[in-house]
Amino acid sequence: MGEVRSMTSATGQDSETVRLPRNIEAEAALLGALLLDNRIAEDVQQKLKAEHFYDPLHGRIYQLVMQLLDKNMVANAVTLRPMLEHEESLKEQGGPGPYLAQLSGSSVAVIGARDFANQIYDLALLRELIGVGRNLVEEALDTSESVDPLGQIEAAEVALYKVSEGQGENGSAKTFLAASTAAVQVAERALNSGGHLSGITTGLTGLNDKIGGLHNSDLIILAGRPGMGKTSLVTNIAYNAASRWLRDKADGIPDERNMGAGVAFFSLEMSADQLATRILAEQSGISGENLRMGKISRAEFQNLSRAARDLQELPLLIDDTPGLSIAALRTRARRLKRRHNIGVVIVDYLQLLSGTGKTGDNRVNEISEISRGLKTLAKELHVPVIALSQLSRAVESREDKRPVLSDLRESGSIEQDADMVWFVFREDYYEMAKQPRIEEEAAYQAWKDRMDRIFGVAELIVAKQRHGSTGKVRMKFEASITKFSDLVDDNYVDDYE
Repeated sequence: MGEVRSMTSATGQDSETVRLPRNIEAEAALLGALLLDNRIAEDVQQKLKAEHFYDPLHGRIYQLVMQLLDKNMVANAVTLRPMLEHEESLKEQGGPGPYLAQLSGSSVAVIGARDFANQIYDLALLRELIGVGRNLVEEALDTSESVDPLGQIEAAEVALYKVSEGQGENGSAKTFLAASTAAVQVAERALNSGGHLSGITTGLTGLNDKIGGLHNSDLIILAGRPGMGKTSLVTNIAYNAASRWLRDKADGIPDERNMGAGVAFFSLEMSADQLATRILAEQSGISGENLRMGKISRAEFQNLSRAARDLQELPLLIDDTPGLSIAALRTRARRLKRRHNIGVVIVDYLQLLSGTGKTGDNRVNEISEISRGLKTLAKELHVPVIALSQLSRAVESREDKRPVLSDLRESGSIEQDADMVWFVFREDYYEMAKQPRIEEEAAYQAWKDRMDRIFGVAELIVAKQRHGSTGKVRMKFEASITKFSDLVDDNYVDDYE
């Protein structure tokens, strides 16, 4: 890796930091290679930043080199010299001229430039790790304030995740240039997809058109009464995003333009094999009930085997650990992001998570902590988080049973933290319970006519959306295989009252 050096750099590092891992010679060699061959920047600039250099002067020179290259200028000892004339740390070296000439003196450095860059980056991560460790020890030894070991563990996990992502303590504030560049990239992604999909696909054209796909850092709440198909819909979306990732990958599409994503599915209610059965039923066209009871023909079994074979490589990871706390879920999600680079997190469902226990018996405060934790997770991992949520029974007492925002259980914090709120509504579910007796011919016929119009039709109500308008998306729902799909309906009017 590198060694713990006792030498001082051009900036005169003091003896207190002499034990930190660094390789000053590797930094100088890389800068010399860059000055000799600017093309090396293409190999190192995506990973290596100025703050990764131990010597501040070397970091400053690296930053200036990148600035010149960004302006399509040549970066060498001549073009850099006037930019370093007032650098105090170079006065003892006789000014910038001799120091830059010394950096450019070895042509051998060009050969190992990439190795030098990797070592500089790795040593920077080690220094960040040392910083995290020191803070952890200092905070654990400090008992002058209220002792909160679980909170310290959570903070340490966050800090370690940032180090593993190469973020460390840097990057908390972005320039407008960086933020606007990211915004333009989102617009470009939508343009390249055909003009409507800027995020990860849901696999449902109507929903993609309405929301533009699933956006990074968003918390999406998907709510509905029991029997509406919340889990079915989110399972469909998980499969669609994961399978699209596989297809785009096979087609050679680079990751930044891939419209799919790996999915981490935290199922606190259903087991992993139950979720797998749903996906297999959807893909094989065999009802879940028949699958569980073995009521399938040889031909259907062949379809099932084909579907299972096709799903082997699906980047869909299911964690069915019951009774997770919000802190434990965030820890597991970070680990999955680090190991498998998942791009979507799904939680089924929010009310089954627990808080830290500091909120006492106040369930509303606990739900507030959970919803804030999910939003923080979305921002921290830079992925969309979809969390299912229950609705209050107030829906059942109304004539029109379409949900509204106030129907969310403990709704204040959930509604506030969410970037989008979706409701699933199936009118045929309620109409089925109103079936009159066959002997009542007129009433039965009227009921049957209405059921023919609405059977298998579901509404996804977008009740809140920070990125755009609210509205409704009609979908087809096949209950036997728990599959949602697009519904063509020219008479549909997109509004939300």
